[in-house]
Amino acid sequence: MKIAVVGTGYVGLVTGTCFAEVGLNVVCIDIDQKKIENLKNGILPIYEPGLDEMVKRNHSKGRLNFSTNLSESIQGCEAVFIAVGTPPDEDGSADLKYVLGVATEIGLNMNHYMVVVTKSTVPVGTAKKVKKALTDAIAMRNISMDFDVASNPEFLKEGAAIEDFMKPDRIVIGIESERAEEVMSRLYKPFLLNGHPCIFMDIPSAEMTKYAANSMLATKISFMNDIANLCEIMGADVNAVRKGIGSDSRIGHKFIYPGIGYGGSCFPKDVKALIKTADENGYTMQVLKAVESVNDAQKARMYHKLKMHFGSLSGKRIALWGLSFKPKTDDMREAPSLVLIDQLLAEGATVNAYDPVAMHEAERILGSRIDYAKEQYDVLEGADALVVVTEWPEFRSPDFELIASKLKQKALFDGRNIYEPEEMKAKGFHYECIGREIIH
Repeated sequence: MKIAVVGTGYVGLVTGTCFAEVGLNVVCIDIDQKKIENLKNGILPIYEPGLDEMVKRNHSKGRLNFSTNLSESIQGCEAVFIAVGTPPDEDGSADLKYVLGVATEIGLNMNHYMVVVTKSTVPVGTAKKVKKALTDAIAMRNISMDFDVASNPEFLKEGAAIEDFMKPDRIVIGIESERAEEVMSRLYKPFLLNGHPCIFMDIPSAEMTKYAANSMLATKISFMNDIANLCEIMGADVNAVRKGIGSDSRIGHKFIYPGIGYGGSCFPKDVKALIKTADENGYTMQVLKAVESVNDAQKARMYHKLKMHFGSLSGKRIALWGLSFKPKTDDMREAPSLVLIDQLLAEGATVNAYDPVAMHEAERILGSRIDYAKEQYDVLEGADALVVVTEWPEFRSPDFELIASKLKQKALFDGRNIYEPEEMKAKGFHYECIGREIIH
């Protein structure tokens, strides 16, 4: 079975590679010639654990190929996945120009029946627009051509994307015909052998499922951050509260860890897009607007703690551990670190940062606005305080004596609650985290 995946970003590359891993003949298409040449040479545009080895292995076996030629690449394909970007417009709506542009190009070049699948996260109603773009393009050729559209949203966690794709919780597919269902069933059969459910539904429901899922997870995060902030005021311990409510099977333990806000390419964009979709249809998503508001405020939480502690941040040097929005990725889109850095620099502080993976991405975004340390403990030299921004595993059990010896003041601000207040008290640190006792 041959398929094509248009777009070699995070979703497209993971999708194409994992399909190749189970034996399909896959070609990944992108307009960026340099990116395609790099992929042919085993150089990936993203960091995702285990992906580089899988790309190299399947490319060497001839199952995974890369091309800039869509017309040539889609010939003989039973399905073509559209996995290009849908960046948010200024008003929060998803920009569909790349998705619809690809659909038009497919319609201008297809010469047999295929299923055109939207893999990009797109608003409800996008499949209708994709179908019209395909129909209009085919009509321009004065020919008749059968095709189907389908919606197959991704549910990949950055840092665990391969595991999520190869062993999915569920596969959601929106279709309009039995013929499309048959193609998609054959395509996903290798992933269903261990009993993972494949849920077929109408296309608008599939499109909505993606936004609803991410918005629910974002809601859990903002709710717990709101509770954590109240815990600080009331003298409660949010970790104890989290354990207490997480033991309720209706709530569960996942996504109720307090911190300094969610970021990344999905949650912020999808929450905004769903709010915008509702607004356009005369409905107000009151809960999601509150979720977004809480998250925006939470990203400033560490700044306010630093400001309260030092009074003035002018001339202070602040060390940051972590820049990516979460561990096991170099993705800094909507990262809390960026908000904190902007606020610190605006107050006249200097920033020295270290991240195990995201240093090159940080330099691309921030340039020379901050300093960059080559090693974890180098970032502490001459710093007035250390702020833990991303909960990378190597930060969990650090050498506290070394930290204390390098800092001007034994001030540690933990944005991810990975240390215990009593332990930090015993070590003589001024310690602040989220939703727990401040240690002086």
